[in-house]
Amino acid sequence: MTDRRRLTSQRIFALTIGALTLLIVLGSWAGYASLADTTRVSDRLQQRISPAATAVVEIGAALVDQETAVRGFVLAREPDFLAPYHEGVATEHRVADRLRTLLADEPHALERLEAIERAAAGWRTAYAEALIAAPNPDSPLVVSSKAAFDALRNDVSVLQQRVDEARAAGRRALDTSRHRRDIIFGIIAGGLLLGLFAISLMLQRLVLRPLEQLQTSVRRVADGDFEHHVPAGGPPDLAELGSDVEAMRERIVTALAESRGQEERLRRSNSDLEQFAYVASHDLQEPLRKIASFCQMLQRRYAEQLDDRARQYIAFAVDGATRMQALINDLLAFSRVGRVYDNVTEVDLSATMRRVRSDLEARMLDTDTVLECPEDLPVVQGDPTLLAMLWQNLISNAIKFRKPDTPPHIVVDRQDEDGFHRFSVQDNGIGIEAQFEDKIFVIFQRLHPRDVYPGTGIGLAICKRIVEHHGGRIWLDATYTGGARLCFTLPVPAADES
Repeated sequence: MTDRRRLTSQRIFALTIGALTLLIVLGSWAGYASLADTTRVSDRLQQRISPAATAVVEIGAALVDQETAVRGFVLAREPDFLAPYHEGVATEHRVADRLRTLLADEPHALERLEAIERAAAGWRTAYAEALIAAPNPDSPLVVSSKAAFDALRNDVSVLQQRVDEARAAGRRALDTSRHRRDIIFGIIAGGLLLGLFAISLMLQRLVLRPLEQLQTSVRRVADGDFEHHVPAGGPPDLAELGSDVEAMRERIVTALAESRGQEERLRRSNSDLEQFAYVASHDLQEPLRKIASFCQMLQRRYAEQLDDRARQYIAFAVDGATRMQALINDLLAFSRVGRVYDNVTEVDLSATMRRVRSDLEARMLDTDTVLECPEDLPVVQGDPTLLAMLWQNLISNAIKFRKPDTPPHIVVDRQDEDGFHRFSVQDNGIGIEAQFEDKIFVIFQRLHPRDVYPGTGIGLAICKRIVEHHGGRIWLDATYTGGARLCFTLPVPAADES
């Protein structure tokens, strides 16, 4: 008996194909044998028995022609009357030879045919030839000839009866063969259907059901139920596959547990860093506020006693403390991207742009800024605060780095390409040379003196970090020469892509 443990799915399918092939071969052989038997019986009836019945009629007619020709010659004594006699003899011999071939498997009919041939030869010798040689209507041979010929005709009738019986038997055999053929074909069809049903049940139980269970379990694990055990059943190859998937699941569970532990440690670390940053910024800003405050008090109280150089030194100290406070605040904002601000939700960029426009309205009015923006900005997945900060930094930069005596003209554009929304912020300001394309996104990198364009040089670095945190990229369009054009991408949400 075959060991089921060694029946892999491939071997099961091979055995299934072999069983189907065997069923088809056996069915084909049985069907062919049945059809061959039916064909043989039908051919015998149509090509031998039926033609034999016709030949018996022909041989009877040939004998009647002989007897009629002899009687006509005796009465008329005309040699032409003997022509049917000779033709009848020739026809008799020809038909008798054919009958011997047709009735080769009918011994009783052959015996009767030989008796008819002997009786016909005897009649011709004893009566026909004598009457032809001495034609006399009153000869006693005429009466004797008729009696002998009647006996001969009776023999022909018996032969006809034997052939009719053989034809009836052939028809019964044909009906029996056809009935047997129909039964065999019914058995073949039923056997094939039963075999297919049994094979489908075997495949369902041995292969398809374990495969479906494995598929269901794998899908549950893929959907996030990592605690669900993956069964290892069915044929050895499917069981081995299930074991491999289970081992992979266990490794994923282990890695997930480690990742969660690391995430928890990172969360605690981030919380500690956030607390440290808050304390550090508070502790750093407090002395700066004191320095600025006392320097300003010193300037107010002793302004008359200080010369221009002293007042300049005090202004330098206040400015340095103020700039240090701005740097600390910008550093805190930069460090919080992706840590504190990580509330992923659907963000309507049109609504975000309206809020940013409202926040910058005073600066835009002071500088006569014109801002062109599409009304149908898309909805993306992201953090609302970070995306608002992104738009505000880009538009603020476009306003800040304007040409003297030229009102800012800012154009926001949007296109869709390859699963991303592509945005651009274009202005008519002083522009950025292509050689500084990478430098502008580095923290604290400035291209202009502070007394001309104030700031800490961290705005575009924050923009780069926000865009990359959302899965996109940001760059300077060096082909645009009418000012500066900054481009960035944000992924299209999966639901929108489908």
